[in-house]
Amino acid sequence: MGNGGFAAFRPRKAGRFIARLGGNRLQAGPHFFLGVDGGASGCRARLRDARGASLAEVAGPPANIYVDFDAAIANVRAQVEAACAMAGLAAANRTRLALGLGLAGLSSAGDAKRVEARFEGMAGVRAANDAVTACLGAYGGADGALVIAGTGSAAIARVRGRETVIGGRGFPLGDDGSAARVGADAIRAALRAHDGLGPSSPLTQEVMRRFRDEPLAAIQWAISARPAGYGAFAPLAFECAGAGDEIALAIVRAAARAVDALIGAVQALGAERVVLVGGLGAPIRPYLAAPAQAALHPPSFDAVDGAILLAGGVLVASEGGKT
Repeated sequence: MGNGGFAAFRPRKAGRFIARLGGNRLQAGPHFFLGVDGGASGCRARLRDARGASLAEVAGPPANIYVDFDAAIANVRAQVEAACAMAGLAAANRTRLALGLGLAGLSSAGDAKRVEARFEGMAGVRAANDAVTACLGAYGGADGALVIAGTGSAAIARVRGRETVIGGRGFPLGDDGSAARVGADAIRAALRAHDGLGPSSPLTQEVMRRFRDEPLAAIQWAISARPAGYGAFAPLAFECAGAGDEIALAIVRAAARAVDALIGAVQALGAERVVLVGGLGAPIRPYLAAPAQAALHPPSFDAVDGAILLAGGVLVASEGGKT
């Protein structure tokens, strides 16, 4: 296992970023490469041919194996089938298809093998944590660092071919600087305000309104709520922070400090460039410290293409920059 509880990964040579593919280099291998990015908020899939041309893109429900393994696999399988159908790739041609999976909640080599065993009849299947595939995509397989601020949070640095993962401990034990944590903090602040244990504000009032001003409704909701459910409250927190709500500002600034810390941690490992991705990446950026903002660079490709690299595919330079 690699640092941070993630299975170590070393990309195949065939999966390196190249601008174009010459000759008949891949004729003996798979003809199609399908990448899947399965996270706590959604699942995206993209199909490319052996030369890197995009053939199909689809999206569907979440695929976090930590939250619900069987449901995540079912959602991934549905996107695989949808992408193949969109491209007209018949079931008989699946033996020519290599599949790369970047999934939230995958934390060990055992997890990867368990996932890969669910997808048979293909030219090859490789699974890794979604932080790994996001980093592969961000730098086209080259060294660099990635900070994810989405429903959850994590960071990964690839320096001289060595991977180190920081964070990614899941919602109960970590995810500082994530949408789920921002949402949870907003709900906690709302309940404190309702009980007279803390100040009230437009944020706390709106959160309680969504629970019909009934603390019991919030408690019952929390019994079965998942990270994406908490994350759904994050946009409200950022909206209120933008309007000057002091409670919302305190929550957002705390999340920004957590992202600052992740950026500093990967820099301390020797990463010279850092890419910030995830649904919270854009809204939280203005709240980051100046040194952290200065370290950020745009990604070359996205996490779905990182999964295609994981499978051994290639990417076309003109199609880079997807986030």
